[in-house]
Amino acid sequence: MGIFSWFSADKKKNLDEGLAPTKESVLKKLTRIIAGKSKVDDEVLDNLEEVLISSDVGVTTTVRIIERIEKRAARDKYVSTSELNRILKEEIGALLSENNSGDQDDLPFPELGGPYVILVVGVNGVGKTTTIGKLAFQYKSRGKSVLLGAADTFRAAATEQLEIWAQRAGVPIVKQKMGADPASVAFDTLRSAVAQNSDVVIIDTAGRLHNKISLMNELTKIRSVMKKVIPDAPHEVLLVLDGSTGQNAFEQAKQFTAATEVTALALTKLDGTAKGGVVIGISDQFKIPVRYIGIGEKIEDLQVFNKTAFIDSLFGPDHES
Repeated sequence: MGIFSWFSADKKKNLDEGLAPTKESVLKKLTRIIAGKSKVDDEVLDNLEEVLISSDVGVTTTVRIIERIEKRAARDKYVSTSELNRILKEEIGALLSENNSGDQDDLPFPELGGPYVILVVGVNGVGKTTTIGKLAFQYKSRGKSVLLGAADTFRAAATEQLEIWAQRAGVPIVKQKMGADPASVAFDTLRSAVAQNSDVVIIDTAGRLHNKISLMNELTKIRSVMKKVIPDAPHEVLLVLDGSTGQNAFEQAKQFTAATEVTALALTKLDGTAKGGVVIGISDQFKIPVRYIGIGEKIEDLQVFNKTAFIDSLFGPDHES
């Protein structure tokens, strides 16, 4: 595995397979735009811009990438088309690093002297509950005690789904009846976590966006109540987005980052779509690190985001250009 010796072969294989649709689409287009060309010129860059936008990298981020490549071409006087894939990967890697979407290889677990609290936000249907369940399972697999909090009391189905995942992961859950105050559930969850000396607490929240003011007030209240139990909680506010929706994921990120402070992103459902570029664009546009990506249905298919492995899986080895 070379440079990926620390990133398990199984993980890399799963990542390659999950991102295959995007990779195939991108590499085919890259091959087409450099056909018959020896150097990276304006025509190649214009076509590259179209390739990136069609992969849902987003216009703003695409322009930044193109400008970076133009500067390199100007500085080096001559950039051959055979170098384009390598340069593209390097510049995208630099963008992701600027937003702290780096080379992580395991679940974050800061030593806090108490529970590590993750507040999870996102609209319904993006894979929020599944992400919580998979995270809980993976933390437990690493020997951590995990407690879930069902603070999405707006829908009965939300609590039921989280209960199913709690059973699958083999972790306890704190819940109240439908319509209960979400902040009350969060308060009870943290109080139980402290009493039980839990290592990790993951709290679900309502995913409705039809009234941003109500959402903002609810999340503000939840955070305020949390601090009464654990003063620096939540330690992470994780926004879950459906990567397969492309530009719609950008809009959801815009809405939620306006409603509350988001500290990390999870992009789900990247398998079976050619929209993997959305990971690059959202991280860059919102200056929020990507923490996890979902590339399949299995427990292990929620991966801690590693930019080097991601870029390699997305664009392939340099010689493929």
